[in-house]
Amino acid sequence: MAMLELITFWHWWIAAVVLLILETLAPGAIFLWMGAAAAVVGLLLLLIPSMSWEVQMILFAVLSLLAVIAWKMWRGNKVESTDQPALNRRGQQYIGRTFTLSSPIINGVGKIKVDDSMWKVRGPDIGAGKDVKVVRVDGVILEVEPA
Repeated sequence: MAMLELITFWHWWIAAVVLLILETLAPGAIFLWMGAAAAVVGLLLLLIPSMSWEVQMILFAVLSLLAVIAWKMWRGNKVESTDQPALNRRGQQYIGRTFTLSSPIINGVGKIKVDDSMWKVRGPDIGAGKDVKVVRVDGVILEVEPA
């Protein structure tokens, strides 16, 4: 009896747990589906104990591949809707808000204080202390216009 013929359903379930742990360490929804495929092969081996190791390996490969492809197709390019679309895009949160210039806009560049930080702004030349409205964000530069 070859060593590979001694594979039991427990081995597949342990492999499934290891793959799920890998998914938590390196998320990407690949190991998750491979872990699910390993669990299914373990269940099938429990129901059909005479299944050869070759069939088990082929079944695992096919189920893993199908699961990952199905996930990628289902997920596609869906944009997740959220009640906070500007979360983690700090500059986007300031569009439409009005702030007072900390330093004048000279040659199109100035600074404003927003909460506890200073932001570089771009817009028409305006003196310090005047109110400006944020209309756009370009990277880390807020584009403003007179309020």
